[in-house]
Amino acid sequence: MSGAGGTIRQDASADARLAAIVDSSYDAIVAKDLNSIITDWNQAAERVFGYSAEEAVGQSILMLIPEHMHHEEIDIIARIGRGERIPSFETTRRRKDGSLIAVSLTISPIKNSAGEIVGASKIARDITAAKESERRIRLLMREVNHRVKNQFAVILSMVRETSKRSTDPAEFEQMIRARIMALSRSHDLLVTSEWAGASLFDLVQEHLKPFGHEERISLSGPLLTLQSNAVQNLGMAFHELGTNSSKYGALAAGGGHVEITWKVETGPDARRRFHLLWHETSSAAAVATAPKATERKDSGERKGFGTVVLQRVAPQSLSGSSTLERSPGSVKWALDAPLEAIVVPQLGADTESDFSV
Repeated sequence: MSGAGGTIRQDASADARLAAIVDSSYDAIVAKDLNSIITDWNQAAERVFGYSAEEAVGQSILMLIPEHMHHEEIDIIARIGRGERIPSFETTRRRKDGSLIAVSLTISPIKNSAGEIVGASKIARDITAAKESERRIRLLMREVNHRVKNQFAVILSMVRETSKRSTDPAEFEQMIRARIMALSRSHDLLVTSEWAGASLFDLVQEHLKPFGHEERISLSGPLLTLQSNAVQNLGMAFHELGTNSSKYGALAAGGGHVEITWKVETGPDARRRFHLLWHETSSAAAVATAPKATERKDSGERKGFGTVVLQRVAPQSLSGSSTLERSPGSVKWALDAPLEAIVVPQLGADTESDFSV
């Protein structure tokens, strides 16, 4: 008798341990009979699906399955009845509040003491976060694919236009290398933000950093987060302006200064517009020693690639217009464009707080 009692106590202890494991599991564990009626429901199932054990036990498992997926349960019961263990699979279930949830299910037969199949146990893991991550990765990959193709088109245009204006292979290689590196800097800013955009302040700093002389450069304007298209095209413009300035203008000799300002205003049509001005000034001594206009790569009857970017490529890509004025000791480039072509839509309302450096 004592042996039998010991066995009973051991069985009870094992059942208690098993019950504790099931109850404390992070995954929803649900048991049902062969008629799809719920017989057991742990705490995690309440958290995942929203029903308490009192609400769920005795109800059909179909209350968790969207109507168009009821065929899943028919197939599951048939396979369980044949004694099959069903490998994990991903599907969709419905919560108490009617919302849908992505889950990974593992289903196994339940047998009685005689070895007969009397039901099934189901382990459901909430994979909503994983599915959202997968969705975001797919979106980012599509965005990257689009941007890479766009970059290829821009690079091909750079190669074509630069080759028309280069006098020798070494000059061509140097100019192409610099322009591709400038595209890369804009690309890096976008990758860092997962293609959400980039700060205009950061974009200017990133593109003017290679030319040095930070003490001669001042920035002033509202905090703006640029769309990826604006990042690329304004980045190209800043590179061309910086290159020209470092060779012939304010950043080429002492005494020069570059001032970059931008603002947002409401136009006559009540639409908000973006205005940017690059204004560089050089000292009299620098003007006297600077190359003559006919020697500058962006001067003469045949426009240089930089001039094409500033007068046509950048403004047209941003649905705007620009002016480029050169005079001894001064270069001004002004851009006017609709604000919606410049900033990311959800941050367009943040343009009232100013900063200056």
